[in-house]
Amino acid sequence: MLDVDAGSGDRLALAVLAQYRMATTEQMHVLIAPDVRIEQTRRRLVKLSKEGLVDRITLPRAGRTRVWFLTDYGAEIASEWPELREWKSAKLGADRTAARLKAAHTLTVTQTGLAFVQDARRRGGVCRPLDWIPEAYQPLGGGEGVIPDALLYYRIDRDRNEDWPMLRAFVEVDRATMGPERLAAKIHTYQRLFEYVPVSVGRSRAGQEPPEEGWQRRYRVFPRLLFVLDGTGPAGVENRVSALAAGAAVARPAFRAEVPMLAASLTDILRDGPSAPVWRPLNAPEQRVSWHVK
Repeated sequence: MLDVDAGSGDRLALAVLAQYRMATTEQMHVLIAPDVRIEQTRRRLVKLSKEGLVDRITLPRAGRTRVWFLTDYGAEIASEWPELREWKSAKLGADRTAARLKAAHTLTVTQTGLAFVQDARRRGGVCRPLDWIPEAYQPLGGGEGVIPDALLYYRIDRDRNEDWPMLRAFVEVDRATMGPERLAAKIHTYQRLFEYVPVSVGRSRAGQEPPEEGWQRRYRVFPRLLFVLDGTGPAGVENRVSALAAGAAVARPAFRAEVPMLAASLTDILRDGPSAPVWRPLNAPEQRVSWHVK
């Protein structure tokens, strides 16, 4: 019998690893148990490893950092939980080589999500660990889809905003592994998602409402589009912001009007926090604003 105590945080640890794909010990500690000593998080992960639920790799060029991920068995267990009802396994459980090759990008995405979670804790907002959802598939029809690096849910500080609004964002984390033009082309892909209307198959039954448009079945308004730039110096950031701004400029007016599009360097986000004015609106890249601003 497995000794997975939901009250002690084992379940949260497995759910976070399932959703985030991979995380270091330090990242897991801040996400699931920031108010206790990190040794307790290490012991929890080792226990889950002994039970066959998680595995780890060691990154030799990062101070022998341990990186954790679910085993196939852990993924099977987690897939039955309601909080992960739309989750799809990354299928890393039996392949440490695949985990090692994906680690750099995945850990950067995890670090970005962690920045939003910590930001909400500091500001009195709500962004719990499972409100950062990597690889949240968005259907485009015909077997196509958009897979953002993450979907973010973030509720603004209710003391500063009477309506206490929920914000959503599609987040793309770019580590300079593709050219600026290819990065900017993602704007067109999100425009396609914005415009996509599913075709109803057959007739609806009497009294039934017709199906809603694709993204409107999940979101009240189309999520914001955030580009997080890493893996390059200030000149590279400027080149990528310029390419993104050019891509936004040729998007259709309705998309530009309805969907805030912003870019920021990960260095600035980690230094000042994602709610600081570190974001560059792609329609006015000379400005610096918070990502909350429409």
